[in-house]
Amino acid sequence: MDLFPESKIKPKKKRFASAPLADRIRPETIDDFVGQEHIVGTGKPLRLMLEQKHLWSMILWGPPGVGKTTLARLIALYTDADFYQLNAVSSGVKDVRDVITRAERNLKTANRRTLLFIDEIHRFNKAQQDALLHSVEEGIVSLIGATTENPSFEVIGPLLSRSRVYVLESLSKGDLERILDHALQKDEQLSSYTITIENKNLLMLLAGGDARSMLNGLETAVQLALSKNKKSDSLHISSDMIREAFQHRYSKYDKSGEEHYNIISAFIKSMRGSDPDASVYWMARMLEGGEDPKFIARRMVILASEDIGNADPFAVVLATNCFTAIHYIGMPEARIILAQCATYLASAPKSNASYTAIEHAMRDVRTKPNDPVPLHLRNAPTSLMKDLGYGDAYKYAHDFDGGFVDQDYLPESLTKTIYYRPTNNGKESTIRERLNTLWKNKIR
Repeated sequence: MDLFPESKIKPKKKRFASAPLADRIRPETIDDFVGQEHIVGTGKPLRLMLEQKHLWSMILWGPPGVGKTTLARLIALYTDADFYQLNAVSSGVKDVRDVITRAERNLKTANRRTLLFIDEIHRFNKAQQDALLHSVEEGIVSLIGATTENPSFEVIGPLLSRSRVYVLESLSKGDLERILDHALQKDEQLSSYTITIENKNLLMLLAGGDARSMLNGLETAVQLALSKNKKSDSLHISSDMIREAFQHRYSKYDKSGEEHYNIISAFIKSMRGSDPDASVYWMARMLEGGEDPKFIARRMVILASEDIGNADPFAVVLATNCFTAIHYIGMPEARIILAQCATYLASAPKSNASYTAIEHAMRDVRTKPNDPVPLHLRNAPTSLMKDLGYGDAYKYAHDFDGGFVDQDYLPESLTKTIYYRPTNNGKESTIRERLNTLWKNKIR
């Protein structure tokens, strides 16, 4: 049984034969919608909204091809709202105001609600988003914004606070399989053939959780099969045809978006966690997505000091040389150099003692008095300075056995302070032992 009586549903819009497959089989009822059960399943927020015919502003955040546009159209259909769609790339403030004017007229003359769907809302600048605020707050229009970018970064705060954010997930293999079977059986054009697909798993893998990408790939593969066998009603789609249709696997990566930060974070944490396998995997994801190799190398130079430090002092040397080498070499060979460096850093002993030392010292500099440099540590280039005691009682370390003498080098108020605490990892264990032997009153 359908969620809503058929009489309450608007007539289906005409699908043009020339329309892409993804548009031809777009769901017309919520029961045909595949995926996103966490928000449209029984008892879930958007399903309840439709059942109760409520309409509120929202941001649909998720990767491409997971149903954001389809969901917006279904919401308009079931809530009996006038539906206007704008694309943030090609629309501006004037287009937004035109819709708002129509929405105001709808409310006054017919008490009818208006739903404004803005695709790629993250591409609207601040002024364009500001133009929506009053009408959204007053309920003149209900806004549905679709974005592949984190709305926390891309949507202005006042607009975000007036909207509910729903996170859409990449479609599962099961979701894609349902959509694929539906296309083969229900599309007027495809259903006129008997189509066999050699490797459905490959088709879904190359789509990367994107239904639109999968359907576009399928449609192209069908055209390839037709070109080889025009007279038959039976079409066999081989794995080679699928690969040829896709040409290049879709890589979910945006060099300036949230996925950029997610993956570089996973890469750094994998090296810090001493997992070379995960490190090269996340690096491969970045490189395949078109990331600048120099960005990856810079982050490894930082990690070499922050997370390895003196546990393996060679790490920062290698990372710096890696940065220099890829500048000379370039891609694709630079990937080999990057992989060598990443696997070394991931496998190296770890210590953040240098990092915590400078952080502790910087905190003291900011929060404690800037005491004067002790007199015995000051240079005395003039006779006046010598008369004032500059340099008096300074002990020259090389005049003593082992090149060491116990004397104070910090201001008096910080004499007993320890900033650098070497670990027992790698080379740092030797450093720790030496410092504890030298400084009997400052055991680390």
